[in-house]
Amino acid sequence: QWVEESDPELFARIKERIAEGRWQVVGGWWIEPDCNIPGGESFVRQGLYGQRWLLDRFGMIATTGANLDSFGHNASLPQILRRSGMDSYVFLRPKPDENAELPGPLFHWEAADGSRILAYRIPHEYCAPRDDLGDHVERSLATLPPDLDELAVFYGVGNHGGGPTKANLRSIAALNESGDDSRLELSSLRRFFDAVADEEVPVWRGELQYHAPGCYTTHSGIKRWNRRAENLLQRAEKWSVVAAELGAQAYPLRALSEAWQLLLFNQFHDTLAGTSIEPAYEDARDQIGHASSIASLAFNRAVQSIARQIAIPPEERTWPVVVFNPHPWRLTTEVELEYNWLTEDGVHMVDADGAPVPLQHTRSLTTMSSNRSRLVFPADVSPLGYRVYRICTGATDATPSTSGGTTIENEHVLLELDASTGRIARLVHKESGADVAAPAAKHAVVMHDVSDTWGHGVTAYDQEAGEFEARSVRLVESGPVRSLLRVESRFGDSVLREDYVLAADAKHVDVNVVLDWHERLKLLKLRYPTSLESPRVTLETPYGHLEREPNGHEDPGQSWVDVSAGGRGLAVINDAKVGYDVRGADIGISAVRSPVWAWHDPRELEPDGDFDYMDQGRQRFRVRLVPHAGDWRTAGVVRLAAELNQPLFAMLESDHDGPLPSQSSYAADGGGDVVVTVLKHAESGDGVVVRAFETAGDAVQATIELPLLDRRIEADFGANEIKTFLVPRDPAEPVRETNLLEL
Repeated sequence: QWVEESDPELFARIKERIAEGRWQVVGGWWIEPDCNIPGGESFVRQGLYGQRWLLDRFGMIATTGANLDSFGHNASLPQILRRSGMDSYVFLRPKPDENAELPGPLFHWEAADGSRILAYRIPHEYCAPRDDLGDHVERSLATLPPDLDELAVFYGVGNHGGGPTKANLRSIAALNESGDDSRLELSSLRRFFDAVADEEVPVWRGELQYHAPGCYTTHSGIKRWNRRAENLLQRAEKWSVVAAELGAQAYPLRALSEAWQLLLFNQFHDTLAGTSIEPAYEDARDQIGHASSIASLAFNRAVQSIARQIAIPPEERTWPVVVFNPHPWRLTTEVELEYNWLTEDGVHMVDADGAPVPLQHTRSLTTMSSNRSRLVFPADVSPLGYRVYRICTGATDATPSTSGGTTIENEHVLLELDASTGRIARLVHKESGADVAAPAAKHAVVMHDVSDTWGHGVTAYDQEAGEFEARSVRLVESGPVRSLLRVESRFGDSVLREDYVLAADAKHVDVNVVLDWHERLKLLKLRYPTSLESPRVTLETPYGHLEREPNGHEDPGQSWVDVSAGGRGLAVINDAKVGYDVRGADIGISAVRSPVWAWHDPRELEPDGDFDYMDQGRQRFRVRLVPHAGDWRTAGVVRLAAELNQPLFAMLESDHDGPLPSQSSYAADGGGDVVVTVLKHAESGDGVVVRAFETAGDAVQATIELPLLDRRIEADFGANEIKTFLVPRDPAEPVRETNLLEL
């Protein structure tokens, strides 16, 4: 793309070489991303935009995926690649010394749904910067299994600039004239995979790990920017579809595509891993920020265009509020809203029918005049729908809270914190009576971390340096909507504030974390110890889930991890972190680490060196604690995680006429094991695309209601299957399943 934009003449020559068959199109993605950190939909979009660009420019798509330098590869990739038109995959990491269990360089890689691709691990390296390739070829040939006659050897300058050199080509010719039995042929990946397609090779099921596990915590900022942008874009697409189909505005396809492509570019493996030089993150911040801004603007335009079509009759001394649900399932949860309205006799809240709604005031985000206020109330909104509420003058009697001291509780959950340490003393799932907490166990633990920026050579962070010590544990809020316990603690020069929030009807506890970090060569683990024995560990992966061993190893994950045993368990969800461990029955979130910027071993840090350390300063993120009976499926953890990352949205509105009712719903996935994640306009512009995946690991029949389009989708989903549907604009045309490229 950049060549096309900056040097059209060179781009024309490249097209000629591809047409001649001298250049092979491989990869098929927008960029070579980190293959663990992005969400599932990002991997879909890598192929959607990459393959469609190749098809548009060269009349073909790539059939071989290539992520040569990515540090690990999630277990869902065979399904995503296969449904993006690719049947083979080439990678380098993990190398044999990083994962000796992989069955050789060539194997069938199988996803949890049964999709298979032929995968090849490059021997030795993906480049050979020296002119003479003799040593490189010899080391590569040493890896050739006895039952294979073909080996794909990469050469050329490769990493950090350049391809094959003339000297490389002369070296290949000389090696072929040396009289050795082996023969070197200038070839292509397609020829290689075709040559080995009929070989009897083993099958590998699961992820390809581990290399450089520290990078899943390095640079908290870009991890949060990425997660936020992914969710803003998916939210914007859903509500932009609704607005367009209601005739409120045109669908911003070009703008949203541009935003996705900016985000995908910054998912490049060194960038998203946090291992680039510091100035690179100024560019990444700006570009991901621009993508987020486009998404936020599209969403706000969509919901405002819908809100102004809602019939909201005038009522004196009231202020309408419209709450939007970004998910295709009913969502009942608290919403915060800042407002500016001076009234001496207080306010209360009602729904559109005049029924009272609990309301509680909380601290305003400003320190302005007394007429500025912030309130929190429970909203109950239909699937992918909206609902009108009203702020009214006149206070009502508040329902007393059952919380007090260092304990907060409701009908479903009880949380007690130790008054002196701030640690969790009890976390009770009331329906089952299960207390999942391990009392007196450490929580905010600081680890020594002398590894480089990547975390090369790290298996686990287990060398303890100390623990944050509580300075204050107190009840800050207690009312009809929620209770809030605040723990403030310190370690060295760093300050940690954790607000434990329990809403009146919630089955989980949210923790709002503010961390002001000023340590060097340290890592902070937020540990959530449990009383479970020999638990089963499950965590989220892109468009899937995976079981891991509770061995304390540092692992990449997505937004949730769960431990379950004996009919009870605890899930820990977050909105910004991807590094985890589970040690015994204790879940650990890697909250922050502070190596030197872009420091790669074996370089050692001079004792008197002048270095800049990463992640210094203030950051915010949220954690959700879900004690439960059964396992993570019973607790609905997949949907709870989506709700944390895409919460309800409330906006102040005015009185006006309109054709829309006070509440409505536009899509519903039934709330079962099949979760709809995407609703967007087709890239062709001719219809709406719906994407869903099976979350529990069981085959199931699903029904997706689309009242917005007067359609219904009924489909059989295999275990862990991702499905994409195209709903044509012409109602006479049937809904059809399509691939991830919408082709």
